[in-house]
Amino acid sequence: MKKNLILTPLILLVSIVYSNAQENANAPKNLSGQEIKTIFKPGKSGGYGAISNKFSTIGGHFANFVEVYGGWYVNKKVLIGIGGAGLTNDVPVSPIYSIDPTRDLSYAYGQFGAVNEFVLWSDRMVHGVFHVFAGAGFTGQYERFNWDDHDDADWDNFEMDEQTFFVLEPSVQIELNLMKWMRFSPGISYRATFGSDTPGLSDSDLSALSYNLTLKFGKF
Repeated sequence: MKKNLILTPLILLVSIVYSNAQENANAPKNLSGQEIKTIFKPGKSGGYGAISNKFSTIGGHFANFVEVYGGWYVNKKVLIGIGGAGLTNDVPVSPIYSIDPTRDLSYAYGQFGAVNEFVLWSDRMVHGVFHVFAGAGFTGQYERFNWDDHDDADWDNFEMDEQTFFVLEPSVQIELNLMKWMRFSPGISYRATFGSDTPGLSDSDLSALSYNLTLKFGKF
């Protein structure tokens, strides 16, 4: 009887110690056996990519952009990544700024750089996102042509007259969790450029509001 009274609490104590040891077995430890505190929590990081269509203006003309970006999603709060966007429609070059007034030229526009997002209450069905792009932008001039006649196009005449500058584009989004792996994020952004020497397009011509529709895919 005395043996049972002694063994029972010993067995319970060993069970509790073993259970706690198993629970903490996967936690990172230092040389002293203490749990290591980390900024990036194990099991709470993922990644996603996004494609966005953006409606904006350049020099008073309608401008449609397609943007792609993606990166590492840390602690269900912060995206650290890269991205780029390009103009898809015709923005005509005035003859007085054209590198070749004998041809009908259009402006090209693109940007590439770092992308960061800060997500508020990511697990809620509807939540907010702060997004910022910072990087390089470029413009050029080229002759648009009918793709049906691409065999007759003179590719040697597609001079760009490329200009580069800095772009900063902060935005806010309202994000909806459509599925565990897909989100829809409409939003609004402001594209600000600094140092443009583009003929006919100053910084004020290139800087404008954008209305954005974004789909995100990945591990959230």
